[in-house]
Amino acid sequence: MKLGLAPIEDALVHAYACHGDEFFFAAFESAWSMRLIGSAARQRIRKSLPAGARWLVDLARSDADSGLESIVRLRLHMLCITVETQMTIAGVGRVDFVIEKRLILEVDGRANHAGAERRHHDLTRDAAASRLGFETLRFDYALIMYQWDVVAAAVLSALRRAQA
Repeated sequence: MKLGLAPIEDALVHAYACHGDEFFFAAFESAWSMRLIGSAARQRIRKSLPAGARWLVDLARSDADSGLESIVRLRLHMLCITVETQMTIAGVGRVDFVIEKRLILEVDGRANHAGAERRHHDLTRDAAASRLGFETLRFDYALIMYQWDVVAAAVLSALRRAQA
């Protein structure tokens, strides 16, 4: 018996069945971002999902830099918070998310934000954003995945301050 790789479309549909919304959403956006699935494949995947899950394909985007960013955007969507993704702000650079044109959310994976030099770079960007009137919130993998209530509370509080 020869074993092979499952087609990406089948794997994604099975990922939804086995692991649920967040896992599927992160995997789907990653596959799209990596150009492993085109428009026709996305539609076939959507049709193969249960009707109640098809909104995940409709919400998905091709510009997620990581599965963690996908999960954050999905969770914020569930809180009725709309985000702009991968925005470039003059004097700051590209940021993960902007909410209400005042709040920057950065998702700091370990690989991209480890070490003193990288930390200094992040703090310099945060200071530049502050000079422009932005508040920056940074969350790492552990906070996002295991303490989402803390993240959500911080985001909601920052949004209340921005609207005041």
